Amino acid sequence: MVLQKLKYLGKALALFKVFKTYSLTNKDIADADNLAEHLSDRKAEFKLILAMANDSIKGRYKIGKLNLGIIVATVVYVIAPLDAIPDVVPVLGWVDDVAIIGYALSRLKSEVIKYQKWIASTETGIDRSINRVR
Repeated sequence: MVLQKLKYLGKALALFKVFKTYSLTNKDIADADNLAEHLSDRKAEFKLILAMANDSIKGRYKIGKLNLGIIVATVVYVIAPLDAIPDVVPVLGWVDDVAIIGYALSRLKSEVIKYQKWIASTETGIDRSINRVR
C-alpha cells in the first residue's frame, strides 16, 4: 500500500515538473478547442479559458503567474491523452476533465470577471493597454 502511494506521488511530482516548465503554444490551444466539443456543460467556460490563454500568448492580455499556471495546467490536462481517467474510456474519460475545468474556474473566478470586463471594453473601443499585472 505504501509503495503504491509512493509510486503515485512520484507520478504526480513528474507531472508537476512538466506543468511547471510547459509553455502553451497556439497548436495546444487549437487542439484543446477541438476537444472542447466533449465537455458538454463546461464547453463555453473552457473556451473562455482558451481565449484568455490565447490573448496572453499574443501579449494582448496580462495574467498573473499563478493564474496563468492554472490555465496552462488545465489546458495541458485536457489535451493530454492519458490522465486520471483516459479519454478513450467512453463518457467517463471526460468526467475528470470537466472536474478539472470546474476546479480551475473556481480558482480563476476573479480573473475571469476581469477578463470579461476587458473583452467588453475592447469591444466598445476602449484602449486594450489598460490591463496590467498586479
